[in-house]
Amino acid sequence: MSLHVAVLMGGFSAEREVSLVSGAAVVKALKGRGYQVTPIDVQRDMGVLLTRLFPRPDVVFNALHVRYGEDGCVQGLLDMLEVPYTHSGLLASALAMDKPMAKRLFSAEGLPVAEHRIVTRDDVAAGDMMAPPYVIKPLNEGSSVGVRIIREGDNSQPWSLTDWPFGHAVMVERFIPGRELTVAVMGDRPLTVTEITTERGFYDYDAKYADGGSFHVVPADLPADVMDLTLDYALRAHDALGCRGVSRADFRYDGETVYVLEVNTQPGL
Repeated sequence: MSLHVAVLMGGFSAEREVSLVSGAAVVKALKGRGYQVTPIDVQRDMGVLLTRLFPRPDVVFNALHVRYGEDGCVQGLLDMLEVPYTHSGLLASALAMDKPMAKRLFSAEGLPVAEHRIVTRDDVAAGDMMAPPYVIKPLNEGSSVGVRIIREGDNSQPWSLTDWPFGHAVMVERFIPGRELTVAVMGDRPLTVTEITTERGFYDYDAKYADGGSFHVVPADLPADVMDLTLDYALRAHDALGCRGVSRADFRYDGETVYVLEVNTQPGL
């Protein structure tokens, strides 16, 4: 009898549609390899999810993204049910999703991170928290959801106090000009460095998911020492968080320093 795999997808975060695409790709690939597959579109009703997980699958493939699916919540539930699952466990997932805590761990590992601070939404609305250019980020979202770049000469506030749905705390981070790099890690092996370019000026949600929104250069055209350093940083960031299976580390390279931005424990497919 073939292995029974339940694929969790969808969810109720800002990346629901992205997760559905990831999940559909996983379901297709697993069925093509002869596995017994149960797709589960995760909704807010956890009782429904528990019902769908019985009869108990041999393993869960977690294709959920960001809050509730990538931040340790689903991982904790599956741990309680003693159901094996893919990707990182509860602690690593929670640490990676908490951007300030992840940066602390990267810094402790000796990895370069951009200057940053945690402030309140009201602080940012009252005035610049650092000299422009800088980036405003939610503390626990992915796919550049909610990210805004404040540049020199911008006169308007980045948002009104009523249209920021990501909580009261905000990360303000020095904007690093340069090249966007990313590295996938599988197990204990970083794969290669990919450079991502976009004509939009910023690798935002639309650039990531719209047709023609971005271009990927594989492998990136980098000096050998920069390539090796970026691969080393990706594996060290993966290990610093305690990730397992697959992760993806994102970087900015300004021509002198490779800065670690974040690690995704459930990279999109």
